[in-house]
Amino acid sequence: MKLYFHPVSTASRPVVLFLAEQKIAYEPVVVDLMTGAHLAEPFAKLNPSKMVPALEDGDFVLTESSAILKYLAEKAGSATYPTDLKKRARVNERMDWFNTNFYREWAYHMLYPQLFPHHLRTPDTAQSSTVQWGKEKSEHWLKIMDSHIIGSQKYVAGDDITIADYFGSQIMAAGDLVGCVYDRFPNVDRWMKTMRALPSWKTVNEATDGFAASLKGKPFVSITA
Repeated sequence: MKLYFHPVSTASRPVVLFLAEQKIAYEPVVVDLMTGAHLAEPFAKLNPSKMVPALEDGDFVLTESSAILKYLAEKAGSATYPTDLKKRARVNERMDWFNTNFYREWAYHMLYPQLFPHHLRTPDTAQSSTVQWGKEKSEHWLKIMDSHIIGSQKYVAGDDITIADYFGSQIMAAGDLVGCVYDRFPNVDRWMKTMRALPSWKTVNEATDGFAASLKGKPFVSITA
């Protein structure tokens, strides 16, 4: 079983973290996004969307981080993807919430336009309005996450860790690149500290942490205390 990924990819890291924490054996294949390897053969044939991650399990190829996590958890019989119908539905709901409502505003409107040239809007007024919109909407979703998604629970779908936590926490961790802090959202902050304490977290996020360190001090629009 091969996982095609890049260590700074927000979509890749949930899968890498899950595999590490669950001690599932696989062959890592780094696709160098910085040189455009995801746009060229042989990867472009493997995933015509030309995005990481992609999982190759024999003659079966699966893309999309959320789908890969569900497949791997199901295959491994992991308790992180409960078999109880209602509990599983809750996990699916949380993952959909992160992947649509939150990720859109958080990454594609607030973070990525500030970080990556191919996400930069023009003219300058479009860039500033996009980023400001992303910040305002991200704060809206963070309030909902704090009060209703997590609340008094330990994790996002209850008091047991699930694949929704691996998925959502790495989306959240992309905020480290622009110096986001979550003091105003204490339940979110508590949950992220729990996830960051996982044994494999530091290793999985080493490349992203290095990237964040290289950006420290730059004037980003961010979520502040």
